[in-house]
Amino acid sequence: MISTTTNPFLDGNFAPINQEITTQDLKIIGELPPDLSGIFVRNGPNPQHPPIGEYHWFDGDGMLHGVEINNGKATYRNRYVYTRGWKIENEVGKAVWTGLLEPPQIDNPYGPGKNTANTALVWHAGQFLALWEGGAPHNIQLPELATIGEYTFNNQLTTSFTAHPKVDPITGEMMFLSYSFTPPYLQYGVVSAEGEILRTVPIEIPMGVMMHDFAITKNYTIFMDLPLTISPERMQRGEPMIMFESDRPSRFGIVPRHGDNGSIQWFESPSCYIFHTMNAYEEGDEVILIACRMNSTTVLDSNSSTDTNADIPFLYRWQFNLRTGIVTETALDTVPSEFPRINENYTGRKTQYGYTGKIAENSLPLFTGIIKYNFHLGTTQTHEFGQGRYGGEPVFAPRENAASEDDGWLITFVYDENTETSELVVINAQDITSETVARVIIPQRVPYGFHGTWVAQQQLI
Repeated sequence: MISTTTNPFLDGNFAPINQEITTQDLKIIGELPPDLSGIFVRNGPNPQHPPIGEYHWFDGDGMLHGVEINNGKATYRNRYVYTRGWKIENEVGKAVWTGLLEPPQIDNPYGPGKNTANTALVWHAGQFLALWEGGAPHNIQLPELATIGEYTFNNQLTTSFTAHPKVDPITGEMMFLSYSFTPPYLQYGVVSAEGEILRTVPIEIPMGVMMHDFAITKNYTIFMDLPLTISPERMQRGEPMIMFESDRPSRFGIVPRHGDNGSIQWFESPSCYIFHTMNAYEEGDEVILIACRMNSTTVLDSNSSTDTNADIPFLYRWQFNLRTGIVTETALDTVPSEFPRINENYTGRKTQYGYTGKIAENSLPLFTGIIKYNFHLGTTQTHEFGQGRYGGEPVFAPRENAASEDDGWLITFVYDENTETSELVVINAQDITSETVARVIIPQRVPYGFHGTWVAQQQLI
């Protein structure tokens, strides 16, 4: 195990593990629902070797943690994503790439950077993809979590690929973006329901920005030109290449799904940063966006802001009037939260419910519970994990033949600091304040990570 007290992201339950295991018939406290059948997989950073230089949480090699559930029983597997970079460092027996907080390795004989495939996951057109926004996806075999290799859509992919593509549950299309520090700074792509890239078009923005997420509605795609800027010129002056510029406004671009730069409409609002969107939809002349908003962020440059509220996200709603050009921005909660999710069968459509991870009062990104939002009533309910217990992103698993939008379960990994053990918790989404339906005890520690997804058994057949 790599562990050091000098970097909190290499210590405690952020520290990586080095065992890849498979364990069947896991111990279950409570009872797994008989109609919950499929596989939950979560991605996250897990450095294979001691890092070179200063380590950032975003740097680690991708590791998948999966729990397969069938007939009330559960099997756990964890596997590295065997990227080109992982294979090279595995062969030489040490790290050969530095991370985001170190200067780019222009003269690295293995190449300037490593695709870690460590961020998120998507199931589309019968393929399960591990994602990292600086490169191509990696195709993963289910339920084994074996890496098949880089996935380039039959060589149609000529750009990087977002960590957060959006799949329209009605048409089956998948939208993606690619951002860069060199022109074109932003490109937008649409993948057919069958998995073919239909088109990739450039979208004009003034300079490179870190565009971690975006959103779709039934007819539109929403881009966020936010002031977390990327400047090689700034780096040449000895300043951070990626920096939040609080004097720049936030811009939101709304383009018809099959449109291009000529059909985009831009809206301006106060400076902010958004890592993750919850959903977007259309209502009359307006496009509505719901996302977790920060005043500013120091995520890649701790010296870039004096804002005491930097890096504290709250759920917000933006209303963009396509006819008048007016933007209305409204806070939906005063409780900090992140990793927003919905029942993805409603992506791009108006939802009654949304879910976020409730953020701990801690300098580290820890979640003490799950907040359920009822947007129709303007109310919230919270499921608390318990003292010394911290979870992750609340992934929604819909019940087959569900009777309502929230008919299903919320699933996440929870780490118990009291016992130093990990478990998968299954929560009734319709009764979120009640006790967990089931706690699946994991035979080894599951480090804190990023994004997960649920793939139902009927999708795998």
